Amino acid sequence: MTLRASKKRRGDVSLQDPIGTDGEGNDITFMDVLGTDPDELEDEVIRRVTLEKVRRVLHALPARERMVLELRYGLTDGMTHPQHEIAKMLGISRSYVSRVEKHAVELLRGAVDQHDDP
Repeated sequence: MTLRASKKRRGDVSLQDPIGTDGEGNDITFMDVLGTDPDELEDEVIRRVTLEKVRRVLHALPARERMVLELRYGLTDGMTHPQHEIAKMLGISRSYVSRVEKHAVELLRGAVDQHDDP
């Protein structure tokens, strides 16, 4: 397992990795060049990578589960909708929307995890 994990990480680049040196010989990192708070930048990168993974596997979900997630989290139009609105749109109860959402998140999590495997 350790060898497998190290193979996955071999191509990773850290935001703290040196990408060059300045005129005085000091290391310059990606974060230095980007000029943003390191934690904020790292959080944004993680968020974007995760969102891209979600978008790649979202199509594998059943239609109802996909629709509920798209509406709840604004994945298609950027607008989030509460469960009661989705229930009204789909003609189902709010509690059923909650169960569908929970199931969809589990399916999505499994699909994203599978997508990460080589």
